Amino acid sequence: MQKLFTAISKLSHDDAGVTSIEYALLGMLIAVAIVSTVSTVGDAVKLMYEMIASRMP
Repeated sequence: MQKLFTAISKLSHDDAGVTSIEYALLGMLIAVAIVSTVSTVGDAVKLMYEMIASRMP
């Protein structure tokens, strides 16, 4: 764990390191948005198909 903190500390003093950390945070934010959207849309689609299936004879 200490090695991780040391690596992050070294990267934070380097411009390229700071940029890579910013891109990593941006990527994580986008991933969270995609996962939450897919989860919400998936639930809605599931409910729609269940409703259609229940109305079929």
